[in-house]
Amino acid sequence: MQFTAQQIGNLLNGSVDGNPDVTVNQLGKIEDAGEGSLSFLANPKYESFLYETKASVVIINESFIPSAPVSTTLIRVKDAYSAFSILLEKYNTLRLNKVGIEQPSFIHPSATIGKDVYIGAFAYIGANVVVGDNCKIYPQTYLGDNVKLGNDCTLFSGVKVYEDCQIANRVIIHSSTVIGSDGFGFAPQADGSYTKVSQIGNVVIEDDVEIGSNTSIDRATMGSTIIRKGVKLDNLIQLAHNVEIGKNTVIASQTGISGSAKVGEQSVIGGQVGIVGHISLAKGTQIQAKSGINRSIEEEGKKWAGAPFTSYTNHMRAQVVLNRLPELERKIEALERKLKEKN
Repeated sequence: MQFTAQQIGNLLNGSVDGNPDVTVNQLGKIEDAGEGSLSFLANPKYESFLYETKASVVIINESFIPSAPVSTTLIRVKDAYSAFSILLEKYNTLRLNKVGIEQPSFIHPSATIGKDVYIGAFAYIGANVVVGDNCKIYPQTYLGDNVKLGNDCTLFSGVKVYEDCQIANRVIIHSSTVIGSDGFGFAPQADGSYTKVSQIGNVVIEDDVEIGSNTSIDRATMGSTIIRKGVKLDNLIQLAHNVEIGKNTVIASQTGISGSAKVGEQSVIGGQVGIVGHISLAKGTQIQAKSGINRSIEEEGKKWAGAPFTSYTNHMRAQVVLNRLPELERKIEALERKLKEKN
């Protein structure tokens, strides 16, 4: 794929400084981009690279004034970072634009497959599955019986979606993620053993959700585990049975949320956070990495940290005191010595 600076400028509603006919065929970082590359400058810390880059075209903010001669062609836009992200998305769309059904793959005769779908080799599509238009199902992906997939979804290689789960539109699920495995339900017996409690619910994923690789979302015991619209989940996350994640919530890697917990919309949860079951977190809750949440949070829009958690401000104060403990210990020992000398 090759484009001129003028074509890119037109796409981004920007103006071209330099040769409008210079062509690019790849994207690159400004510090190491080569000839034929398109890059961008948004952070002033990287300005020095603009004067030595070998990139053929660089996107800059329209307000930027170079402090030295520039040999590369510039495209001036309102927001260079946002403009470059648009190009990244378009490039990625073109790169992943596959259509057709590869063989060998298995599609049950009762399955319904939409238009312009890609199904990779060794994929398995079970009975009564519905796959919407423009979906991309990469090799070795499994869709169990009665799974429903909306339009414009992408399931990368090795994704497993168990029976009866429902995935809406424009959902992206990265490799090796498992949707709808059994929740962790076992009933203790008198002899100390455990009997499995059948998990007969499903997982419901709403529009515009993205889920990282190697994440596990358990099916509900009854009813549904629900991931609301616009949620973004990182890699290596565990969501237990009957959990509900509110819309536009973001959760970082290695977080675990226990059964029947409900996370309010627009929450932000850091990495390695642990949340106990059967509690609720208010809208806009922000939790620092490595925190342990052991009770419900009712105040909206607050920051929390620590294990067990407390307010973010109190946690920071406690950390300051904790860092001073060695100094305080030395002072106490010195005072004890003085007291002994006086006695």
